[in-house]
Amino acid sequence: MSKALFLLNMGGPNNVDEVELFLNNMFADKNILTMNRYMRSLVSQIIINKRLDEVKENYMLLGGKSPLPELTDSIIKKLKTKLDMPIYSAMRYVPPFADIALKACKEKGIKELVLFPMYPQYSTTTTLSSIEDIEQRCKDLNYSPKIRVIEPYYDDYDYIATSCEKIMDAMEGKETESYDLLLSAHGLPVSIIQAGDPYQNHVEANASAIKIYLRERGIKFHDIKLVYQSKVGNDDWLEPNLVDVLRNPTHRKVVIFPLAFTVDNSETVFELDIEHREIAEKVKYDDYIVAKCMNDDDKFVELIVEKVQAI
Repeated sequence: MSKALFLLNMGGPNNVDEVELFLNNMFADKNILTMNRYMRSLVSQIIINKRLDEVKENYMLLGGKSPLPELTDSIIKKLKTKLDMPIYSAMRYVPPFADIALKACKEKGIKELVLFPMYPQYSTTTTLSSIEDIEQRCKDLNYSPKIRVIEPYYDDYDYIATSCEKIMDAMEGKETESYDLLLSAHGLPVSIIQAGDPYQNHVEANASAIKIYLRERGIKFHDIKLVYQSKVGNDDWLEPNLVDVLRNPTHRKVVIFPLAFTVDNSETVFELDIEHREIAEKVKYDDYIVAKCMNDDDKFVELIVEKVQAI
């Protein structure tokens, strides 16, 4: 066996006790808090001390854990029926970390690692962070495989088609023309974009491709808007902010598609489907729908297979 596949993601707490580990590792990441390590350590502790109890309570509403690990395991189970190679998940901030899998690959004599980022758009805060993590762990293990990374697939035709299927699944039995479609991407500080991160360009191209795909099939929404979610702190972030859009409605029927996530996690099942739903109820929306991520959809699994086989 000469190759192994790694699915890269930020990860999600497997239990409430892992929430603090998740936050500590995330805010210790130089790609997340782009400042010197002393300032990063200080700011990290301020944020964690302020948010830890709240975040734990949020996960309790999700059954005490993130849905992301189990959904990723389901994807891997399907992939193993289609790809003849070892397949692992490599989470950035909580187990399963890449160490154990990399040790196994070294022992098996695997000479090439194929990295599939579970992030459709490239960002230094996600894809680069995960790649650097793999590279550092390989270095620590004195393991030097060839590393090949699947390119961003935000504008891949099959990915766009499956995205639109997820949107239409959520709209089953509804008249699309009476709804606003909100394409919700995870936000980033403007400073990161100004430093050269291509994420905003990829997100905008992703949203444009979805609009074109829907229009070419005669599927009309009242309006289609690109929005950004998950803002933290007082710095300038990408706009428009989803919370602001929901609080100041121009239309009171919305369906939200999580544009920057392939697997459901706290940002989708809690932030979008619980926290922001409360905003919609207070503002008295007529309908508020959240579409599912790709998760273990067979078409998404097939996309991964095709990308891996083509590399």
